[in-house]
Amino acid sequence: MPVDELDTRILRLLLEQPRTSVREYARTLGIARGTLQARLDRLERDGVITGTAPALSPAALGHPVLAFVHIEVTQGHLDEVGDALAAVPEIVEAFSITGGGDLLARVVARDNAHLEDTVQKLISMPGVVRTRTEVALRERVSHRMLPLVESIGRLTRG
Repeated sequence: MPVDELDTRILRLLLEQPRTSVREYARTLGIARGTLQARLDRLERDGVITGTAPALSPAALGHPVLAFVHIEVTQGHLDEVGDALAAVPEIVEAFSITGGGDLLARVVARDNAHLEDTVQKLISMPGVVRTRTEVALRERVSHRMLPLVESIGRLTRG
């Protein structure tokens, strides 16, 4: 089922006020708590809402260095390397990609030496042919969903 205008309003509230109660969301939206709960359940079931965990800052956890590591993999070993990446705590995300490389990993580190050690760990994994690392200098647009939700909301109204 597509996301409609009410779903968009619900999602906007969840993003803007993530620690508010369901009862307060329902009051703010002017709908019954049961209606809101049914919508939330459907949005979760449909995979629109994928979690409720807090967003954590790797920098505040002592890992201020952010890098993107492109990983080239020996043909036929993508799944094995992907599984091995999951065992490296400094890898906070990894994706199969097209283009220059087979995998792209978002890596955090305490400092440049720690980043180098982490990259060396990746290079030594069976199935990894080579890596290419790009260090992020400054975040220009932080992870966000609200502009996308608002854009979808405009499409459903228009």
